[in-house]
Amino acid sequence: MANVTQNRPLSPHLQIYKLIPTMVMSIVHRITGAALYFGTLLVVWWLIAAATGQAYFEWVNWFMGTIIGRLILLGYTWALLHHMLGGFRHFMWDLGYGFEKSFSTKLAKATLVGSLCLTVLVWAIGLAIRL
Repeated sequence: MANVTQNRPLSPHLQIYKLIPTMVMSIVHRITGAALYFGTLLVVWWLIAAATGQAYFEWVNWFMGTIIGRLILLGYTWALLHHMLGGFRHFMWDLGYGFEKSFSTKLAKATLVGSLCLTVLVWAIGLAIRL
């Protein structure tokens, strides 16, 4: 019996591929999806604190108001918005649009820029309402 595995090409791996915007945004989409699980636990923590009592709720609100808490909330906001825009991009692909290389690259870059701009907008509105 012949050894057919020796004639097969090796499977490429990440060290061979050149990183392109669509690849990076796909990876970031998966990472933000995983980060949203952590963020959802923060929302649950906040809701449990609200149901537990005023003292614990005030402590959770105090923690979220610290620099660490705000950085966590900022990251959660960006992850949520980036994942949402990436989901729209994937939905468009599911419908059969946007597969052209140049358009796909522009869309990947727009996802990153759009998520950053929307995060700034959400935080600006939130801070304006708070003041």
